[in-house]
Amino acid sequence: MTLAAKVSDIPEGGKKLVEVEGTEVLLVKVRGTIYACENECPHQGTPLAGSMVKDPGLLVCPRHGYRFDLATGECREFPEYTLRTWPVEVRGDEVHVEVTRET
Repeated sequence: MTLAAKVSDIPEGGKKLVEVEGTEVLLVKVRGTIYACENECPHQGTPLAGSMVKDPGLLVCPRHGYRFDLATGECREFPEYTLRTWPVEVRGDEVHVEVTRET
């Protein structure tokens, strides 16, 4: 796992875009839980840094409104599109992410 950010750098209900091992990772905090996902919508590649965070744990693409479950990456409307997510571990005020690449 790689240090990605500090917990205090991610606002509640907000996002922070970071780079982990050469990969853009979007960190999202919902109800105190931090999630890590890719920064591109799997539908048409729209950057998700401008997305909306909806409770309970949904990320909404700003282009077409596709809703992704932050815990699983599943798209509610179109299950053929799955957002890549990565494991997160919080150690004190540090957020660590394990980025795996697609093969």
